[in-house]
Amino acid sequence: MSTVEERLSELGLTVPDVVPPVAAYVPAVRDGNHIYTSGQLPMLDGALQGTGKVGAEVSPEDAKGYAATCALNAIAAIKAELGDLEKVARVVKVVGFVASDPSFTGQPGVVNGASELLGKVFGDKGVHARSAVGVAALPLDAPVEVEVVVAVAG
Repeated sequence: MSTVEERLSELGLTVPDVVPPVAAYVPAVRDGNHIYTSGQLPMLDGALQGTGKVGAEVSPEDAKGYAATCALNAIAAIKAELGDLEKVARVVKVVGFVASDPSFTGQPGVVNGASELLGKVFGDKGVHARSAVGVAALPLDAPVEVEVVVAVAG
């Protein structure tokens, strides 16, 4: 069975550097056997991948890709906290926020970008509970923000 990082590599991905906080918080916190990530934006190489409202300036397809980037950034924050992604016992909960045009109701499809990536990377351990919420605006005018809670083995 392949490791989490091998599965990422098979997807053409690597764990990026942790995105530095844009305000007064830390990227992730461990409490007992759980790690809680802060909301992750679709940052890639230090730049926000896109801005605007989904259903207006941002297509649902692009937003789904941005949600996957958010999940990858959450994986980076988890790895920084744990040191080894093999210590993740399971992804417990994902919360996705989608900056939405008032008429847009496809938030679950957008957040599937994060959920599908976590499933591919963690396998059965990546199956999780989830919320997908439409909001008026997100930090830096990001179209998507994702936070993740994982349980840690042992």
